[in-house]
Amino acid sequence: QIILTNQTMMNGTMDASTPSESEEVFCVEYARDIHQHLRNNEIAFRPRPKYLERHPEITDDMRVVLVDWMAEVAQEFQLQAETLHLAINYLDRFLSLIGNVKRGKLQLVGTAALVIAAKYEEKSPPKLDQFVTITDNTYTKKQLLRMEQAFLSVLGFNLAAPTINSFLHLFMAIQSVCANTKNLALYVAELSLLEMDPFLQYSPSMVAAAAYCLASYTINTSLWPDSLVAFSGYTMADISPCLTHLYKLYASAESRPLQGIREKYKNSKYCGVSWITPPAFLFFP
Repeated sequence: QIILTNQTMMNGTMDASTPSESEEVFCVEYARDIHQHLRNNEIAFRPRPKYLERHPEITDDMRVVLVDWMAEVAQEFQLQAETLHLAINYLDRFLSLIGNVKRGKLQLVGTAALVIAAKYEEKSPPKLDQFVTITDNTYTKKQLLRMEQAFLSVLGFNLAAPTINSFLHLFMAIQSVCANTKNLALYVAELSLLEMDPFLQYSPSMVAAAAYCLASYTINTSLWPDSLVAFSGYTMADISPCLTHLYKLYASAESRPLQGIREKYKNSKYCGVSWITPPAFLFFP
């Protein structure tokens, strides 16, 4: 119980750009136990990479649009980064476990995922009426409540999912980085939520490791420190395939039609890291 409680403290109760001194001390003190707990559970909470085969009316592009919208809603309501990551996990797991969701219900599914994640993670989650309003009243409060109930039933009330965000904060607690590197890592980690292929084939801890490496390389031309090799068990050889995919996503972010996440990280609150030019190439052993 101590591990679970303080995992939440680490991930969800403060702005990721300004962690408290006590938060950092706690993470280091309990880091190995937290890491082992998260790694033991991340596979069980992963969605199926090709789950859209179960939903003929929904395409990859529709999911990208939905996730970009969910990120904008999270920004509008000033939700924690962990809340968004949890909501995307709930969305993907829910759609992995059922079939034939109609395209007209997809936004309702995404909204319900945000409602549940906010209730789970936030100190003061938005009211249900606010979520109805944010959909331009496309759905009623009753419809949203029914979808929330369906979600919880399908997920079996298993909501404590390890996320890319939780691993990333843990890695940065073990090997601290500057503010630019931290926020750039958070940015590229959030970008990865947009793309099912290839990122659902990787575990959250692997995507977090790749995000750490990419940000560190972009800002400091360094990659994966020995301290994190020892802590995580991941080597650069393990991380490099995911890192290559994440680099391609980062390099193409400016030219993509949906800019919600990129616009968010232009803000000075996040050191304006989405303005940073990606490296021309990656070089790693």
